[in-house]
This record gives sequence, C-alpha cells and structure tokens, in this order.
Amino acid sequence: MSNTTGMANLNLTGDDGTVPTEDEVNPWEVHASSATGVDYDKLIKRFGSSPIDSALLSKFETALGQPPHFLLRRGIVFSHRDMDQILALHSQGKPFFLYTGRGPSSEAMHMGHVIPFLFTKWLQEAFNVPLVIQMTDDEKFLWKDISLETARSYTTENAKDIIALGFDPERTFIFSDLDYIGSSPEFYRNMCRVQKAVTFNQAKGIFGFTESDCIGKISFPAIQAAPSFSSSFPQIFNSRSDIPCLIPCAIDQDPYFRMTRDVAPRIGCPKPALLHSTFFPALQGCQTKMSASDANSSVFLTDTPKAVKDKINKYAFSGGGATVEEHKKNGGNCDIDVSYQYLRFFLDDDQRLEKIRQDYSSGELLTGYLKKELIELLQAFLKSHQEKRKAVTNEVVKQFMTPRKLKFDY
Repeated sequence: MSNTTGMANLNLTGDDGTVPTEDEVNPWEVHASSATGVDYDKLIKRFGSSPIDSALLSKFETALGQPPHFLLRRGIVFSHRDMDQILALHSQGKPFFLYTGRGPSSEAMHMGHVIPFLFTKWLQEAFNVPLVIQMTDDEKFLWKDISLETARSYTTENAKDIIALGFDPERTFIFSDLDYIGSSPEFYRNMCRVQKAVTFNQAKGIFGFTESDCIGKISFPAIQAAPSFSSSFPQIFNSRSDIPCLIPCAIDQDPYFRMTRDVAPRIGCPKPALLHSTFFPALQGCQTKMSASDANSSVFLTDTPKAVKDKINKYAFSGGGATVEEHKKNGGNCDIDVSYQYLRFFLDDDQRLEKIRQDYSSGELLTGYLKKELIELLQAFLKSHQEKRKAVTNEVVKQFMTPRKLKFDY
C-alpha cells in the first residue's frame, strides 16, 4: 500500500482497560480481541502487506543455500514487503543493507525485545550485509516522562544488551538519534526531505496525532524514516543513495515504513523492504505484548534464575485444564498457553517443539512440566547472556557507536 491516505484505517484509540471488539495495532498500543492473540491474516489485509508463503521460503533456501530461520518456518516472521526483490538482488550479487531499531524506554530489555535482534543477526550473517541499528532515545523523551539524559543513558545500557547478542563491529553501526543526527548533515537532510513530503493531515491519518500532541511527535516519523536511505550513512556507503534497505521489525512499526515507502520515490531513493514479525505476548496472555513498564508482564534480561522461575510459575497464562483430571481428559490449548508460545520463539528444535505440542494437546504433558521446560530454557539463555554482557564495556559500546566505514566497499 503506497498511498498514505490509506493508512487511516489503523485503530488508534487509547487503552481504557476494556477488551477491544477488534484488534488494536499501532506503534504504541497492541491489544487483541481474542485470547489467541492478534488475527495476523486480517492484519495483512488491513495493512496491505504480503504473507510469507511456501514459495518465498523456497526462495530463501535457494538464495542462501540453507533452510530459512525457524522464526520464518513457524510463521512468527509472517509478512513482508518486497522481500522477493531483496532475494533477487542477493542472487545477482547486488548490495543491500539491514536497518532495525530499539526505543530505549527502560534500563533493562526484556525477552520480547531480543527476538527481532536475534533474527536480524541471522539475516546479517546469512546475507553478509551491513546493519544499522537506530536507538530512538529522542522518541522516548518525546513520548515518556523522562529527561534527555535518562533517555540517553538507557541507550547505552540497551546497546550493551544488543552487542552481547553477538553482533560484529566490522559490519554493525549502532547510533543514538540524540548524538548522530547532530553530527551527520546527510541524515538531517534526508529528514528534511521526508518532512517536506508528508503533510500534517497525512501524519494525523497515519499516526493519530491530535492538536494536543507536541510538535516533536509530529516530526519524529521522519527521523525513523531516514535510516532507510543509504545516503544517511555516507561513511558506510560512500555517499551512495541507491542501495536498498531491508527492515526486520514487529508489525506495529509498519505505519512508519508505509509512509517511508510512499515518500522514497519522490526523494529519489529506493523503497525499503520489510519483514514483519508477530508479537511476543505478555505473560498474562496473548491479547497484549510485553511491556517494559510492567515487571510482571515480562522476563527481563537482568532477571535471576529464581525470578524467571517465579514469574513463569505465577504469571504465565496456562492453556491447561482447571484440574489434572480435566487436563488429561481434554488436553491443553497451545494456542493460548503462554509457555508454549514462548517455546515457539526460543526453542529451535522443531521436532522437540512438535512433540511438546502433541503431548500437551493430548493431555499427556501437564502444565507444570511445560512451564519447567520453558523455565530451564530461559534460565540457560539468560545465564549465557548475562556473562557475555559483562564483557561489553563502555569502550566496546563506543566502538559500535562511532560513525565509521564498515568492512564493505561501495
């Protein structure tokens, strides 16, 4: 969908504590009307994207010479815009780059924040391409009651978690909006080009802005659009403006990039391609996504083994029966069981996951054992991650965040 006026069909109403009668999906609010979560088929039709089907998965395998990532195979990365064109470029030996981001709204990231970066890391390694990671600390200052200094400090802490996932400094540039924009005339010029190409009426239709919103919010979408263009990073791309971009992101970020795709041809740049992922649900159920502001809705990267165990056992919504007898008779519902859904995101063994699904659905596997499987997996992941994060010093962060040439020649 390239016409920005077509974006006004987003439901941007606020959260009043009631269960919505239809799914609400936008960059700030996600609520599903069903206990099974957002209806992603409807969302594809509403947003005008394309489903990731078996034909596209085959193209992935042909282009890369390896099976697609399990998040693709399982439909967790479920939708795209122009991914077939990116695969064609790769097959022809032509360049593209990756762009993703993080809004640093708290000092600690949670498991839902990790998924897009793990998938992005796989894409970067599979395609051997540059990656830029935008830290939108300016956005969090504009939307939340925090100071600029606090927002910038969150960027540093979140960057340490991202780096600890194993990104290569020779292929990865992480930047803070509060720092980089002031030092990059090219980035600011692209922002201005986007700002001039989008009217206030269009911005209201896309994002639901009102007259009571500060003017910083209204101009922010241009900042999130600018990294889609290779000319925003002259130190990496030798001032070229013709190198396409692929953006892996959660589907709630799509409004920003529908706007960007509409603007791109008018400012002489390629449209960014996108890969959309589903939401990592809150512990309380699939109707909302995790929130960094609610400690009990999430498993954080700083959580201790005991905290992980306590949160999963106490808060993880169960799809099992009310009693052992009922569960064994009727089986569990994997579609609404949060522990099973988390395993879909983190357990890379397809056969093991399918065995768990069958055993839980039949009633053979009890909820307590399902939760135990998840607890052990998350505890092992967090132990490894926390050890790696200790090695990420402020000097390492500075290395990643210094504007510089990467290992690629353009």
